[in-house]
Amino acid sequence: MNRTISAKAPEVPRGWFLVDAAAEPLGRMAARVARVLMGKHRPLYTPHCDTGEFVVVVNASNTKLTGKKATEKIYQRYSGYPGGRKEIPYPRFASKDPTRPIRVAVERMLPKGPLGKRMLRKLKVYAGTDHPHAAQRPQPFPA
Repeated sequence: MNRTISAKAPEVPRGWFLVDAAAEPLGRMAARVARVLMGKHRPLYTPHCDTGEFVVVVNASNTKLTGKKATEKIYQRYSGYPGGRKEIPYPRFASKDPTRPIRVAVERMLPKGPLGKRMLRKLKVYAGTDHPHAAQRPQPFPA
């Protein structure tokens, strides 16, 4: 009788992938990164367990947006109090920290709660081409 294999987080082998943020639009790239962080690209995927791999994103300052999003996109947050809604346009949001739009896009595609936070810790985003993870020998991103 065949049995279903359920992955256990400590037993999952972890790899490292390198992504160039200038290669494709923000949302498309974020969806692929979220998929790898969750581990959905492997047959070992288990929804309740962190089976994902590490992802290093470089060139975050050269992120592309399609259409009019570069001028019209607005990030919102809400404090929970009346009148507590804040709107920040994309240019100002990205000018403070160019890695933030990528981190926020990926974070919103991951599961909410402790599991999603653990997955997000495996995401490393850098504004330029240099990164301190050369020793991990990150592979090109899977298609």
